[in-house]
Amino acid sequence: MSDKTISGFSKLSKRDKIKWLAKNFFTDPDMVIKELISYWHSNESQQKVIDGFSENTVSNFVMPYGIAPNFVIDGETYAVPMVIEESSVVAAASAAAKFWMNRGGFHTEILGITKIGHVHFFWNGDDKLLSQIEDKIFSKLKNEVKEIVERMEKRGGGITKLSFNNLSDKMAGLFQLNAEFNTCDSMGANFINSTLETFANKLPDLFLEQEEVPESLKDIEIIMSILSNYTPECLVKSWVSCPIEDLGFVSGMSAHEFASRFHKAIRIAQVDTYRATTHNKGIFNGVDAVVLATGNDFRAVEACGHAYASNSGVYKSLSNCVIQNGTFFFELNIPLALGTVGGLTALHPMAKRSLEMLRNPSAEKLMSIVAAVGLAQNFAAVRSLVTTGIQKGHMKMHLLNILNHFNANSTEMDLTQNYFSDKPVSHHAVRKYLEDLRKS
Repeated sequence: MSDKTISGFSKLSKRDKIKWLAKNFFTDPDMVIKELISYWHSNESQQKVIDGFSENTVSNFVMPYGIAPNFVIDGETYAVPMVIEESSVVAAASAAAKFWMNRGGFHTEILGITKIGHVHFFWNGDDKLLSQIEDKIFSKLKNEVKEIVERMEKRGGGITKLSFNNLSDKMAGLFQLNAEFNTCDSMGANFINSTLETFANKLPDLFLEQEEVPESLKDIEIIMSILSNYTPECLVKSWVSCPIEDLGFVSGMSAHEFASRFHKAIRIAQVDTYRATTHNKGIFNGVDAVVLATGNDFRAVEACGHAYASNSGVYKSLSNCVIQNGTFFFELNIPLALGTVGGLTALHPMAKRSLEMLRNPSAEKLMSIVAAVGLAQNFAAVRSLVTTGIQKGHMKMHLLNILNHFNANSTEMDLTQNYFSDKPVSHHAVRKYLEDLRKS
């Protein structure tokens, strides 16, 4: 066995994991050991909680925790926590929030809160026979999960609909039990999956019990049961609107010229998939940052959002702009399956602080906040694109990272930041300036 392979790694203590890792994969083991340990939480109990989030943990990966103030959303003012490593994202969200603060703020509407899960199975029957037995099957399935759904029902949620879908036109013999849920303020993944697995275990017996089903069709093959992260009916809309004149001058551009160019940029993102991909990535810069800060699953949110952007058969912009009767209207429709109770929201110390900062919102209110931030991020990015260009603001914010890359000291940082205060920033230009500065 090579030194770089190991049996029983998970059983080692955290320190022993680090020692083995440093010895076999790094050129300076002692420095690596000290560095990895330096990122441990100073509070041992907090570190124990964090270690429990994953497996084989050796250290913590630090991400910046920033604040975007001045968000007026549905008449309430928020300071929004954002966890992201990309320069200028928090600054852009903050700038957009401030821009709209005195123009009516952000408005939202919850269009749906339904979450979905499936049991996939193979069967040789048809829709006509299935329609004869589905009511009896659904009744017994609901009875089987009474204990699982009881607490959720007391909170106002539970199973809202059961149905069978015939997918045999896509794959011979494939059927789907479709289950729809209201999970209230929890994201509900564990609740949904526990319910679905119970359904999957019981479904074969229920088919055997049905007198209407011929012996030759009583057998079904369960393949899997799992929630879907595509939740097009767990949807929120956010928008901003004002008379075009109220947009004012934007980077030396008249309000009407800016509105026209902005509208065209959004249309481009609706007809050009290449542009739409980057356009929506910018929306998720804001969305993901708040989702992470509140202990929610940004991967699920992204997967759902990109699938939703393709629901017409063509991938396109999640946002839309309308100019009509002298009014500028900009909106975002986005599916967001979020929770504010359970999971990391209840365990992660910073997630709890984030939710407290947002006044401990319901899941629906968090959907509204996240959607507003996504719209703000999109507005800021498109505003830059159609006026000064994206790099001017981005590279100004990125200057500190470039200086750190070149190991600039505090004097060099001050001189460089002053020099580039009125000049375009680039990696090459900063390097040349530092080289000249150090020579002199």
